[in-house]
Amino acid sequence: MDFGYDDRTRRLRAELTDFLVEHVYPAEPVHAAQVAAAGDPWSRPPVLAELSAQARRRGLWNLFLPDRRYGAGLTTLQYAPLAELTGRSPYLAPEALNCAAPDTGNMELLAEFGTAAQRERWLLPLLAGEIRSAFCMTEPDVASSDATTIATRIVRDGDGYVVTGRKWWSSGAMDPRCAVFVVMGKTDPDAERHRQQSMILVPRDTPGVTVRRGLTVFGYTDGPHGGHAEIDFTDVRVPAENLVGAEGAGFAIAQARLGPGRIHHCMRLIGMAERALELLCRRVAERVAFGRPLAEQGVVREWIAESRVRIEQARLLVLKTAWLMDTVGNKGAHTEIQAIKIVTPAMAEWVIDKAIQAHGGAGVSQDTPLAGLWVQARALRLADGPDEVHRASLARRELRRWATPG
Repeated sequence: MDFGYDDRTRRLRAELTDFLVEHVYPAEPVHAAQVAAAGDPWSRPPVLAELSAQARRRGLWNLFLPDRRYGAGLTTLQYAPLAELTGRSPYLAPEALNCAAPDTGNMELLAEFGTAAQRERWLLPLLAGEIRSAFCMTEPDVASSDATTIATRIVRDGDGYVVTGRKWWSSGAMDPRCAVFVVMGKTDPDAERHRQQSMILVPRDTPGVTVRRGLTVFGYTDGPHGGHAEIDFTDVRVPAENLVGAEGAGFAIAQARLGPGRIHHCMRLIGMAERALELLCRRVAERVAFGRPLAEQGVVREWIAESRVRIEQARLLVLKTAWLMDTVGNKGAHTEIQAIKIVTPAMAEWVIDKAIQAHGGAGVSQDTPLAGLWVQARALRLADGPDEVHRASLARRELRRWATPG
């Protein structure tokens, strides 16, 4: 395994670092002020369009997509250090580069499983940043940790399908530019457990679609993911050609979509932890208490050392996972994908917490990005599968290695 950066990655990394310093970090307070002035917490402030235009001019656009027909054609290992940098400003940088969830996963889904007509209607506008999309899988009335229990129905009726059910935590749905929902539901409740589900595309303006409310994350709107919504689908009729893949393939498609999404989240989490550690070190070097800088306190130095160790451990595992995804595919990297999904959010949450502690009251206020970073890290211990599900699956996989033959 060689984790050294190739020439293209080095060039993009330098370009992205300059973009963050020159444009993104200065735009953070502007973004906050524009959101407050708009009076709509899910509005898209003008500064985001300005950042996107800058990113496109610099060639920092659709970096996440390895398919050269649509994206930058980067391998997962090439994209890893770039995604890490975007994590340093998760509320601005991913969307500025058109590399924000859930659109990234939905674009990958359409690129791999969509028909030519579906790609023409939805993928191309998403790639251009003209629209956004939502992913509707989680439901309020069933256990989200078991996707096979979803109750939304997708029923064939003549030349179309009728969708009925309620979704929530539908990422992307509160963005005013969201134009299409990727909905997972059951087409055949009597089929084998993992063949009951299908995926279908539902335009937002279809009759019967009702966005009931936006959901906040610890009081935050979670803007980088386009906000989350609770949505009713009441006898929503869409054409049969809106089905993604075949009937019964929904669960497999969801797993194929979530694999890259999980590693993208973990890449960005490393960037969040790096920024938190930088803020921690700057704070304790300049802050004096009881007659000496906080940096001279033994407990503070322990936080700093432990943070560096935890970040490096997580980064190495994420890079190994990226390398495996490039060499043996998502299935071959399944164990490592689950491992980083367990380790990385917890690591980032711990590091950010220590940075908050070092900042005192400022750390939990709006005067630093730390509170927002902590919210992102804590929420990702639930998103794309809670820690406990990944731990249980990982343990089963490990136990099978040592099971008595027969």
